[in-house]
Amino acid sequence: MNLYDRYLLPTLIDVLCGIKPVQRQRAKIVPRAQGRVLEIGIGTGRNLPFYDKSRLRQLYGLDPAAQMHPKARQRMLDAGLEVELLELPAEKIPMADASFDTVITTFTLCTIPDAVAALREMRRVLKPGGVLLFCEHGTAPDASVRRWQDRLTPLWKPLAGGCHLNRDIPALLREGGFRIVDMEQLYLPGPRPLTYNYWGSAVAMEAGSA
Repeated sequence: MNLYDRYLLPTLIDVLCGIKPVQRQRAKIVPRAQGRVLEIGIGTGRNLPFYDKSRLRQLYGLDPAAQMHPKARQRMLDAGLEVELLELPAEKIPMADASFDTVITTFTLCTIPDAVAALREMRRVLKPGGVLLFCEHGTAPDASVRRWQDRLTPLWKPLAGGCHLNRDIPALLREGGFRIVDMEQLYLPGPRPLTYNYWGSAVAMEAGSA
């Protein structure tokens, strides 16, 4: 790992993920988590202040980027939460089948190398009736913006920890075995190629459905 990835990137991501429009989106999704919860891509712990502690039984946070964990641990203390951190990738979640009531992913699917494999793992560890909560940026509805997303992604990825600007979030959810229950979408303030946001909830797709 180079010096940029080890020292500068965690600070850059923490700052960008803490801007007000992004924090407002977190506030729409994170408080809905309940029961035994797995957060995918916990990063520096930006979601932690938004959990409703009265609804939580256990909270796990998975992220392979160990350089992010010191900030996450400080935010655990600040939020008064106990979180078990797992330094592992989302494509291989080290948990039993049907073991979580809620899985939550915020501004994370953009960076996971194999997002579909990760989503299939999230589906596997959800209990029957469990819910995936998501808030993700991705491909925009306007063709001109999508063209810029495609042009910028190869330049943006090495600067932003592998972040793709042009992932089709609804399509990834479906390919990963989920049925979207509710979803909203809009441009957040800022450069349009970076700011098209999807948020809502999904459940495991029934076998044989499409």
